[in-house]
Amino acid sequence: MTGPTTDPRTTAPRGRGGAGWVRTRLRAAPLATLLSAVLVFVSVLLATALPRALDRGADRALRAYLVEQGPAATSLVATAQTSRREDPAGDLEHTLDALRAAIGPGYGLADSGPVYGVRAKDSRSLTGPGLVRPSDIAPNLDLLHLPQLAAHSRLVEGRWPSGGGEGTVPVVLSKRAADTIGAKVGSVLEGSSGIALPMGIEVVGLFTPADPADVYWTDTGDTCLLQACLRWDEMEEKSWWDTSALVGPEGIGRLAGWGTRSTDFWRLPVDTGALRTDRLSEVAEQIASYVSGPTANRLLTDTGRGDIRITSELPKLFAAAEARRQAAAPLAAIGPAGVAGVALVVFCLAAGLTGDRRATELALLLARGGSRAGVLRRLLGESAVTVLPAAALAAALGVLLLPAPRSAPSLIAAGAVTLAALLAFPVRAFVLLSARRAAAPRRRLVAELLVLAATAAAVAEVRRRGVAPAGAGLDPLLVAAPLLIALSGGLLLARLLPPLARLAARAAGRGRGLTGFLGLARAARGSAGGARPSVLPLVALLLAVTTGGFGSAVLAAVDGSRLQAARGDVGGDAHVSAPPREVLTPEFLRAAGALPGVRSSLGVWTDRDAFLMSDDLVGTRVRAVVADPAAYAALSDAAGRGRFDPSRLAAGGGADAPVPVLISKNLVGKGSGGELRIRVAGGVELRTRPVGLVEGTPAEPSAEAAVVVIPAQPVTARVPEATRPNHWFALGPVDEERLRTLVRAHAPAPVAERTFVHTSAAVAAKLAGDPLQHAAAQLFWGSLAAAAGFALLAVLLTLVRAAPERGALLARLRTMGLRPRQGVVLVLTESLPQVLAAPLGGALTAVAAIALLGPSVDLSTLVGATVPAGLGPGLRPVLVQALGLAGLVAAAVLAEAAVNGRRQITTELRAGDRR
Repeated sequence: MTGPTTDPRTTAPRGRGGAGWVRTRLRAAPLATLLSAVLVFVSVLLATALPRALDRGADRALRAYLVEQGPAATSLVATAQTSRREDPAGDLEHTLDALRAAIGPGYGLADSGPVYGVRAKDSRSLTGPGLVRPSDIAPNLDLLHLPQLAAHSRLVEGRWPSGGGEGTVPVVLSKRAADTIGAKVGSVLEGSSGIALPMGIEVVGLFTPADPADVYWTDTGDTCLLQACLRWDEMEEKSWWDTSALVGPEGIGRLAGWGTRSTDFWRLPVDTGALRTDRLSEVAEQIASYVSGPTANRLLTDTGRGDIRITSELPKLFAAAEARRQAAAPLAAIGPAGVAGVALVVFCLAAGLTGDRRATELALLLARGGSRAGVLRRLLGESAVTVLPAAALAAALGVLLLPAPRSAPSLIAAGAVTLAALLAFPVRAFVLLSARRAAAPRRRLVAELLVLAATAAAVAEVRRRGVAPAGAGLDPLLVAAPLLIALSGGLLLARLLPPLARLAARAAGRGRGLTGFLGLARAARGSAGGARPSVLPLVALLLAVTTGGFGSAVLAAVDGSRLQAARGDVGGDAHVSAPPREVLTPEFLRAAGALPGVRSSLGVWTDRDAFLMSDDLVGTRVRAVVADPAAYAALSDAAGRGRFDPSRLAAGGGADAPVPVLISKNLVGKGSGGELRIRVAGGVELRTRPVGLVEGTPAEPSAEAAVVVIPAQPVTARVPEATRPNHWFALGPVDEERLRTLVRAHAPAPVAERTFVHTSAAVAAKLAGDPLQHAAAQLFWGSLAAAAGFALLAVLLTLVRAAPERGALLARLRTMGLRPRQGVVLVLTESLPQVLAAPLGGALTAVAAIALLGPSVDLSTLVGATVPAGLGPGLRPVLVQALGLAGLVAAAVLAEAAVNGRRQITTELRAGDRR
């Protein structure tokens, strides 16, 4: 990091003499000083940016998670019985002001503002001419009052509601809902409830929302306000329309008569965009106080409403968001931990190489009468002049480029890296200046044994107890274990590489050429003065490859598990389900099977109302699944749900023999005698014989459902309905939009709207859209690039350190007839064994880390769905990381060899040169 040896006198007075000495040292090696400053700058910049990136990613994930829950779930909801005072509308405003004044300092309300009003408790059935009556059932109507209606909607026809003290209640309907149920301006409709006197309403106006996505509409808790909703009763197979109408301020007192009673409500949407992960616990405490704590008690007095009740889903959502973040934290921290380990190794390597180069100078300073403390002070001054300006600039740039609400973590990390860079060379010099160094090999052996013991203990503990449960915070063992495995692998490789190189040198010595033998012999004993090969470059490379391979295996497993979870949810790669009592047409089945990407498809008939019976068993409602055994078994295997051997269902007897079936686990023990009767299609009974169990099935995603899988061939002859499938499954990359277009083309509009279309690609994309997963993946790939850069720098430092000695050797060999091409081969033969063995060892340690730690890794949080714990072998991502880093290192070695191997003799051989 500093230049060649100078001849300062350590007895120079402090002040200008000391400063001149430091300035002289730095001027003597400007390139080394610049490179040191660049290394510090990059390291401190990464240390500053990492905590800020973590905070930004965590905040984005938190806000996206809360936005996904909807405005109703992220609001404070207050309800109370409607005031019986003379001015109920004014009482709504007074209560709202008190609720808003009690909002805590750690959070605020969204700019969209609160939504409040009065709602009738129950709906009434409408009677009147011209109303649309599906299944001959009259539409149901809810009544409510919303202030500031005119500011959020546009009057299409008629007038806004006013009056209504006696007689009919004037109301307004949304234009879309009115057209659906057949109501018009001027319609007078009567509402009957069966428990109260009839009550009439008059439609005095129609409106359309100014913005249907406005929180004013989405936060009322009434999903049928802007449009009528079609309700369906599966048991009675009947449908009817539900919708809502709005009354004016004068009609508030009539709402209790319409719905037996009325309720005031206030929804205060919390500004989720201002929430921060680091203050989540504080905000949760404030909201808990608002809901059922001191703040809630104070509101009873401030509002004058003793029955006011406040609820919110936010505390539960905060706990879930924090659990998700902490569950993903150990996996997300592996990449940054690897970068920190490789960077520390690079600092140690740079300090060690600088110390070796200046060992003679330091000894000379001591011999001239300088004290060890004085020398260390001057070395510390050198480091300070180089490190501190670069560190300050990097920290300022990191804060500027990544704005974040918190600065303390990033500044602490930057300070730690700055301190490490500042003390690296002085600490190395302190070791070199120590008098007692005879026991260094023994200390190294003890240190290596301690590292191996710590690695074994960490791996054993992780495998014994597993990963820390969600909510327990960062698991240090899961983060440290891959690094310890890589460190142990580097130490073992450093021990094994010299003997292996000596064996290779002996084999090369039997050949005719001496270039290979000489290069391997130098690799076996080290390239600089016979010293042992440095452990630090090996450790840096192994740390980079191991953490990169382990993290890549995690991300690859996440992608695979996500796709498998999506397939299990869909029942394959595509699933089309007809509405109740409807079937899929043969034309649709043929067209769907011919869609691009479909590898195989299958039509399945199911009966949700089948009954399983026996002589000693009361009928149990089950879901019967009738399908071709072989095709359905292949589908189940691909979906990972309900795998079975199709030969079991094919082993049927004669026409009068029981039909072999598969049953779910919750049906085990039902009946006696080994036979069961199942009633399907409303009355056809089949004698069945259970031949196996299934754990779920593609046609029924619920694991708790009672399912019976029946082969199609013996059933279709007796149950004609089973020949007309109501489900279609496919394997292959199917485009969901093309599939929906096909459904609309082969079914009437009402049936097509109720047809269920699902693809695994869409489900997987939805699961992958979680910002928490994006943040973890981006953090890993950024960390991997940084670790690879530091590892490459470690190799370059080693090559640069050995370059002068190697250049002198090549020059001497050139005087004895060594050709330039042979010089390049010599450099490659000497350098490549170490730099290529490291990625190979890193790949082995990464595979070992996956095998040892993989069973304890839970990927559910990163996947977005519950999946079995554990990692697969993951050889491909490990090899990609190892080969990529090996290619970078090999390119660096080739470049260095091309430069060193062709240097001129006169530039290297000088009189008195001891290299």
